[in-house]
Amino acid sequence: MNFKKHIPNLITLLNLFCGCIAIVFAFQRDFEMAFFFVCLGIFLDFFDGFFARLFKVSSPLGLQLDSLADMVTSGVVPGTIMYFMLKSSSGMTETNLLPFLGFIVTLGSCFRLANFNIDERQTDSFIGLPTPANALFILSLPLILKYSDSIIALELLTNHAFLLLITLLSAYVLNAEIPLFSLKIKKMNFADNKLQIFFLLFSVLLIVLFQYLGMALSILCYVLLSVLINKFQKK
Repeated sequence: MNFKKHIPNLITLLNLFCGCIAIVFAFQRDFEMAFFFVCLGIFLDFFDGFFARLFKVSSPLGLQLDSLADMVTSGVVPGTIMYFMLKSSSGMTETNLLPFLGFIVTLGSCFRLANFNIDERQTDSFIGLPTPANALFILSLPLILKYSDSIIALELLTNHAFLLLITLLSAYVLNAEIPLFSLKIKKMNFADNKLQIFFLLFSVLLIVLFQYLGMALSILCYVLLSVLINKFQKK
């Protein structure tokens, strides 16, 4: 029995397991623990493909498992978080159905993952924001609200209109025809991964300096940097 061929799929299933745990914490309004388990799931998602390539055991099954796991960790969890943020926002009542629109994030994630599996253009880069990046952005919002001293952040992140705008923009950017560079390290050398390494180090710096706000800023910088790279490459 070749145990190596099962390692990537096991890592993918652990990602799914982390997503399931994150959902439980989200419903308990423990957004910090939900954030932690989503981060752990994304960390595992970062390496399942790496080990599949390392052991040369990539398979169609692994591709499907990866998307299904991401659907929970990076699709259902952020939709749930947005639901609770909308439910707690200004102007909401117990009978208001508006918070359910937070699950538009989940719908956008589902469409993006399904499209990714059949889009042959996304082998070395992404078109549209990857679901893990979008999940980190959404999950950082309630923690920014909790720990930020900014009155502007407090007003925006408790305003249902602003939260709905983020929800709609999230679903759009997930599926927009915007080429974004891949953050996955596919070859074990610096030359082929210098952009990824630079951006990851820059993101770590932002997170150290600004904590959860730094996480949201790093996702915004990822999109903006990709747009700038595309613009200069066309010239």
